[in-house]
Amino acid sequence: MIINDISVLRKNLDEAQKNGNNIHELAFSIRGDWLVKNNLYDPETRMIDQNKLKHAEQEVAKTLINKGFNLPLGEDENDVVWFGVIHQDTDHLNMHLWFAKKSQETRTEMIKQEGKYKGQPIGVIPLELIEQAKRQFRKQLMSSQELRRHQEILKGVGGFKKGIVEAAPDNLLNDRHAKAIKQIYDVLPQDMKGRWQVGNAHLTAGKGKMAKANQLTNQLLDDLFEKELKPEYEGFKSLAQEYDAINIEDQGVMHKGQRKWSENKEDELRKRLANQLYKHLAQIEDTSINDIDQQMSELLSQAKQRDEGNNVDKTKNGSSPQEKKLASKPLINNVNPNLNHIGDQMPVRGGSFNKISRLWWQDISAETNAERQFLRNQKKVEQERAQEEYESQISRER
Repeated sequence: MIINDISVLRKNLDEAQKNGNNIHELAFSIRGDWLVKNNLYDPETRMIDQNKLKHAEQEVAKTLINKGFNLPLGEDENDVVWFGVIHQDTDHLNMHLWFAKKSQETRTEMIKQEGKYKGQPIGVIPLELIEQAKRQFRKQLMSSQELRRHQEILKGVGGFKKGIVEAAPDNLLNDRHAKAIKQIYDVLPQDMKGRWQVGNAHLTAGKGKMAKANQLTNQLLDDLFEKELKPEYEGFKSLAQEYDAINIEDQGVMHKGQRKWSENKEDELRKRLANQLYKHLAQIEDTSINDIDQQMSELLSQAKQRDEGNNVDKTKNGSSPQEKKLASKPLINNVNPNLNHIGDQMPVRGGSFNKISRLWWQDISAETNAERQFLRNQKKVEQERAQEEYESQISRER
């Protein structure tokens, strides 16, 4: 029977090669200590859970074959040949996968349309899909305890991120940051208004029309994370870095130049906040945003008058009623006046910034509702899948 299986496999591979198809190969490597930690290998008995490894291998092969290309690799379930090998050396367990389409490829979406290899089958699976498959392989092999550990950290990171995004409007659009936001608006390229985006670049990148605005926005976020949102930001970073340590445990030492998971997550957070700010600044008319200059001028004038009033001997009766009223009135609502830094503070709760705040909150509300609906749909899909598996099992037992 084994010889017959090998013969059929060889025949199918010969057919795939004859039809000019590529044979795709991938390799996975898992450290021995990871296998022990996840109850897959017992160092005392030297027994390995082969059934669990084979099941994980089958699931990964299915994912790559059906989702690794523009279309499923096979035109039906019998149009693909694949096999896998699992072996263990002194320190690692290695899994190798090979798979290929059997019949000649004729689908446009699966054939190169230009270049040196025009007319040949697509031969490369995107790297992100390969990494996704590797994560799927490890996830299926994890013990329930390790899986819960991963999920708790990811849930914590997501919770901190959600808290920061929801707190951003009220904490950014206040008196303390008004001057910085006005500076950002002033350097945004007006010929790109309505298309202001960070794009693929990092906020700190020094090239492109958005570079100056991105750099100023990054400084604004640094300030926000250092003061108003410091606890939330530190919690976000701490848990994200803890997940970095888990990734090193699971995957080994990072390659040179490879970005950490926590770095990518922080970039995503900063880009999201920056793009939200740009989006709503674009909806403010130039004449409306410029009222900040007028507000600043009025505030500085008031500050000057107050300074002059403080220098007058309080025993004198030369102060006018208007000056007395000005001296006793706080310059900024809900902010303790600091005369040494009055130039950095501005009353921004006027029409422009109230509009930005309102629009921003509308977006957050819409995103939250969309996320909740997605989770409800996912739960429904899982329930239906479980019911189908149960009914299938009952049918087989009959």
